[in-house]
This record gives sequence, C-alpha cells and structure tokens, in this order.
Amino acid sequence: MGSTPCSASTVYAAEQKFSGQWLLQHSKSFTLIKMDIIDKDARSRLMGRIRGKDTKPEMVVRKVAHRLGYRFRLHQCNLPGSPDLVFPRRRKAVFVHGCYWHRHPGCRLAYMPKSNVDFWTRKFAVNEARDRKALEDLHDQRWETLVVWECETKNSKT
Repeated sequence: MGSTPCSASTVYAAEQKFSGQWLLQHSKSFTLIKMDIIDKDARSRLMGRIRGKDTKPEMVVRKVAHRLGYRFRLHQCNLPGSPDLVFPRRRKAVFVHGCYWHRHPGCRLAYMPKSNVDFWTRKFAVNEARDRKALEDLHDQRWETLVVWECETKNSKT
C-alpha cells in the first residue's frame, strides 16, 4: 500500500484506473499504489471465514445473560432477522451486532474501506435496511428488541 508521499499540488494529472491499481502521475514519474496487499482469491477466502454465529461479542452477551439466570434460545430462524438470543416467554429478542458490518453510528470500528467504495456503500446500506426491517417486523409481532453493539462488549469483566 506504499507510495511516495506527495501533496495534492504535485499531482497534476487525473487518476487513471490501471488493472486494479491506481496510477498517479506526478512530476515526471509514476507511482503504483496497491489497493490490497493480497490477491483476490486470498481476500475472498479470508472474508468467507467471517462468522455470523458464535462470535466473541455474542459469547460475552450469552455468558452475562446465563450468569444472571436467564435461559434463552439461539438464532431462532422462525423470527425475522434470526435474533442471536431469544427469550420466548418474555417475548424479547437480542441482536449482537458487529460495529463494522452493521454500521454502529459514531463508532470508530464502523469505518469505511478506502477501496471499492461503491461496493461497500451498497453492501452496508443493504445490511442496515435488513436490520431495520427485522426490528420493525419483530415490533409488529409484539416482540421487544435490544441491539448490543460489539464495542459495548469490549473490556467487560465476564
């Protein structure tokens, strides 16, 4: 991801897309800036390993709820959004959201990637819309919901 540092005033040519890398023309030389340090297949494998269930933040919330004496069901696929913890008798559903994927407002973990911005903007918008719809559908079915954010589970004494 390295390049030679230059100020905006030294960049006098337009950015040109060049085989997945950005080619900046400044002064009389060119600098290639790689947008990713690993190839597309390796990145795909890494992204594919990101889990949706049994994540560390979810395990923290489960431990706390269990220690408090609450018993719950996990990932009820018959409910909108498949809440992470479900308390059926109380009609309460808990979602444990990762700040990055679910766009926690104002959180430093919810940063925007610098490459492929259009893709990520659309991806995050779809995630947020899906989350909103799940919460609305649960409320329509008279369920109370709680969203616990990943950053809220950090540094907790569990």
